[in-house]
Amino acid sequence: MLVAVLSLSAVLTAGCAHTVDTDELPGEYRNEKTGGQIRLAPDGAFTARHVSTSSSSDPADFHGRWEFVGSTSSSDFIYLDVADRGLGNVSGIQLYTSGDGTVEFSTPDNPWSLVLTKVPAS
Repeated sequence: MLVAVLSLSAVLTAGCAHTVDTDELPGEYRNEKTGGQIRLAPDGAFTARHVSTSSSSDPADFHGRWEFVGSTSSSDFIYLDVADRGLGNVSGIQLYTSGDGTVEFSTPDNPWSLVLTKVPAS
């Protein structure tokens, strides 16, 4: 019985997990409602325009370097290293990947999030 339950649990967990193709991450992501956008360049640079990173922050423009962080124990995310402490005392931000062409800023224990959808290259 225990083996059957563990097997089922593994199958269900595998069905919920998603893999991120890091070669597909570079590009421009937008939120049409807010006008916020972020561009992840293939060389590891990023620029953000009119982006709120939490429920209590005003939209801001900032830039820096990005790096994908894959995790086996929690959600995968893109770490944004903000240049020149561009957001007050904040120098690093986590941008969560969803695996379906979207990324999002979200706040733990808060229903707020800002979802940005990848824009097809033109």
